[in-house]
Amino acid sequence: MLRHYFVSDDLDELEKVEYELEQQGFSEPQIHVLSENDADVENHHLHEVAAVLKQDVVHSTELGAVIGIVGACAILLLTYLLNWHQSAAGWVPFVFLAIIILGFCTWEGGFIGIQQPNVNFKRFQEMLHNGKHILFVDVEPCQELALANVMQTHPNVGASGFGESTPNWVIRAQDNFKRFMKVMP
Repeated sequence: MLRHYFVSDDLDELEKVEYELEQQGFSEPQIHVLSENDADVENHHLHEVAAVLKQDVVHSTELGAVIGIVGACAILLLTYLLNWHQSAAGWVPFVFLAIIILGFCTWEGGFIGIQQPNVNFKRFQEMLHNGKHILFVDVEPCQELALANVMQTHPNVGASGFGESTPNWVIRAQDNFKRFMKVMP
């Protein structure tokens, strides 16, 4: 899948685009609008980006976890090389220390990520501050033509590049969950 980004300053136009995309078979989890004016996005019944995804929490948490894994491995390797595990305490305190380092680095990464915009949306910060709205659509290869046809009828919505999309299995899981919630009482 590939993510297409579009820019507009007209939420009414984006509402039409979203409706037409859904008529072409795009599902709700494939279409989102990023804006600094969340109230207007909600009033136009557009699919907004979740607040947690506007920040860099996921990316920074993953980065923190990688650093934590490196730190934990370093502690365990150091323990082995310096024969600290042969003391009366054995491996237990060093394994716990490694777990604590992993947990702390992961937590700290997420904490830092809360304070920063999502790495995928940094390039749009100036446009967002100027009142623009970003529509992004996660497109499967077989849907490229349908997207092009819809966007051709909306010249006021400008293309703004491509990016990495949400994995296909996540979008399908969201679709299935939504279907399940409609069926259940």
